[in-house]
Amino acid sequence: MARIFDPEKLAKLHDTGAILDRKYGERGTATRSAFEEKAYSAYYAEILRDRRKELKMTQQQLANNVGKKRTYIANVERGCIDMQISSFTILAQALGIRLNFSYV
Repeated sequence: MARIFDPEKLAKLHDTGAILDRKYGERGTATRSAFEEKAYSAYYAEILRDRRKELKMTQQQLANNVGKKRTYIANVERGCIDMQISSFTILAQALGIRLNFSYV
């Protein structure tokens, strides 16, 4: 059964792109780029943290496995560090996460 949407209600919906433009600037601006970088850091941090917890591994154990300090792992998991792809790859491998890089 197809849903019928009320055009008046649809007109009242907020456009997320417009909200982001107002709050952080348009795409391509320095403020918008900074926001997007933080968002990606948070996204990847959550993936790493969730997988570590799924494995019942402590931050210290992960740090020992990859030759880093526990505080580094904690900062990564909070999205406070702008990781290089090599660091992300090392952490992902230590957590058994297979990366699939595709080229467009």
